Amino acid sequence: MPSFETSLHRLEQIVKKLETGDLALDEALKLFEEGIHLSQQCQKQLEEAENKVEILLKKADSKVVARKFALKGDEEAES
Repeated sequence: MPSFETSLHRLEQIVKKLETGDLALDEALKLFEEGIHLSQQCQKQLEEAENKVEILLKKADSKVVARKFALKGDEEAES
């Protein structure tokens, strides 16, 4: 399975191509199908990463503490 970053980059390329509207229908459908597959892969990888983080944040009393991640430009998560 390709890395998250590789999949996301390819997904961005596909979106740009589809947005141009200059594709034949068959090619657009193939790219759309590939994009859906990549989107599902990325979602799965994000969920797996979230699960790993929750395990790492598990407290001694075995309660999971979910914390929101601060992303670049995400001021709400930083507070």
